[in-house]
Amino acid sequence: MVIPAEVRSALVEHAEAESPNEACGLIALRGGIAERYIPGRNAAESPYRFELEVDPEAWFLEDEGYELAVFHSHLASPPRPSRTDVENIGLWENRPYVILNLRTGELAAWRIMDGRTEPAELSAA
Repeated sequence: MVIPAEVRSALVEHAEAESPNEACGLIALRGGIAERYIPGRNAAESPYRFELEVDPEAWFLEDEGYELAVFHSHLASPPRPSRTDVENIGLWENRPYVILNLRTGELAAWRIMDGRTEPAELSAA
């Protein structure tokens, strides 16, 4: 998965704006390249977990050939799925799962399947 600078900037900007709570949203990928970020709302309003709310129209991007990745921020913990993330994976199982550590700026991608986390390749464009 490739995250171009402009999409990465949108992720960081949203995470900073939502601090001290986790930010969340969707990343629209085509051919493994992030084309845009769709900011969501963290309905949990929590610094420790997120409940993604996003414009329902965003889901139709899959009909246009996009793969959707879920994004959220961690305020200070490493950018890897927490136990809460794994337990609440729901619809996001086996989909790209991108996490930003807001404190360090580190960005990482994962896939979560059957309670296991697997790193996903991630690079900048």
